Amino acid sequence: MNKGLKIALVTARFCALGLVCYAISKMNVERRHQVTCAGVKVEFADGFNFVTAEDIEGYLKKEYGTYVGQRLDSLDLAKVEKILAGKGAILKTDAYTTPDGYLNVKVYQREPVVRFQKGNTGFYADEKGFIFPLQNNYTSRVPIVDGAVPLSVTADYKGEVKTPQEKLWLSRVIAMVAYMDGSKVWAENISQITVEPDGDLVMVPREGKEVFIFGQPTEIAAKFEKMGKYYTAIVPDKGEGHYSTVNVKYKDQIVCRK
Repeated sequence: MNKGLKIALVTARFCALGLVCYAISKMNVERRHQVTCAGVKVEFADGFNFVTAEDIEGYLKKEYGTYVGQRLDSLDLAKVEKILAGKGAILKTDAYTTPDGYLNVKVYQREPVVRFQKGNTGFYADEKGFIFPLQNNYTSRVPIVDGAVPLSVTADYKGEVKTPQEKLWLSRVIAMVAYMDGSKVWAENISQITVEPDGDLVMVPREGKEVFIFGQPTEIAAKFEKMGKYYTAIVPDKGEGHYSTVNVKYKDQIVCRK
C-alpha cells in the first residue's frame, strides 16, 4: 500500500469518527430539548445542618417559580445559584442538570466561629466577619459572647457590619476565639464571655468561683498567659475560690480581689 493511500485511509477514519461524535452530541442536545425537569436533588458539601433539602426546595418554589416539568435546558442555573446564595447560612451553591432529568444543587454552608447574643437577638459570625442569623434547624457549638455587644445588628441581618469601629472590634473577637480554639485548653474551659457596659470582656470558667476581667479583646496571648499563671502560681498558694475576680487587662499585672 503506497503512502498516499495510507494517508487517505487514516483521514477517512478520523472523519468517520468525527461524524459519529457529532451525531452522538447532536442526539444528546436533542434529548436535552425533550427531557423535562423531574425535581431537584440536593447535596451538602459539609457537616452543618443550618438548611435542609426541604429548605432548598422551598426557597426555589417561592423565589424561582415552577421548574418541575420545564425543559431541562431552559432552567436558569445562574438564577438558582443567586437565589440560594442570598440565604444567610449558605456560602455558595453549584447548580447543574443531569441527563436523568434532575436539577442538582450542591450546597456549601457558612462555618460560624462565634455566636453573639445581644438581648433577645442572636446571630453568628464566620471567620471573615460575615454576620448571619441563628437557624431553627441547627445550633453550632461555638463560643458565645453576650451582654453589651457593640454591634448594630438586627435578628435577620446578614452581611458585614457597617462601621470601621464595629469591624475592628469584631475582627479582634474573632482573633480571640481563634486563639482559644487553637489552644484547646481555653476553648474547653471558658463557658461564658460577657461584654460589660464599659466594654470589658468578662470570662467565666467552667470550674471555680472566680471570673476573669479580660478587658478589650487585645493583647490576647499575653492575657491568656496571665490567666494560666493565675492557675499555676496563685491558686496553689491561696487555694481555689480564694478570689472572686482576677483582672488581667493591665499590662504586666494580675489583680486579684476577694
